[in-house]
Amino acid sequence: MDWTRSAYTISTDTSRLQRETIHAFLANSYWAKGIPREVLDRAIANSLSFGLYEGNRQVGFARVITDKATYAYLADVFVLDSHRGKGLGKWLVEVILGHPELSGLRRWGLVTRDAHGLYAQHGFQQLARPERHMEISDPDVYVR
Repeated sequence: MDWTRSAYTISTDTSRLQRETIHAFLANSYWAKGIPREVLDRAIANSLSFGLYEGNRQVGFARVITDKATYAYLADVFVLDSHRGKGLGKWLVEVILGHPELSGLRRWGLVTRDAHGLYAQHGFQQLARPERHMEISDPDVYVR
């Protein structure tokens, strides 16, 4: 599926993904620092991915880990610095939340350090019952 706004397109066509661009960004991000390329490729293969393009150049990305019935986790969302401030991140999240295969889900999740305002515009909020949530966290898994 494709969505177009002025010079930009969002696409779920994984053959368009420029994995070098995605890997370069994520491997230097605070949440996936050092992620090996083969791990990224496996993550993309097992997710619903959204590429953001200006013409043929990839300028953003996000993926959704989901069963397409009850739950979705929004991950690896980014827009390259050179394209920020144009509402592209907001549009990307809007497209993802409106994707027909993701409608009617009981719960969406995500983790962010610094984009709470962006996600709040789309209905995300702090955990209502954080005491019910548990995790296994190994943030240094890729850099060991």
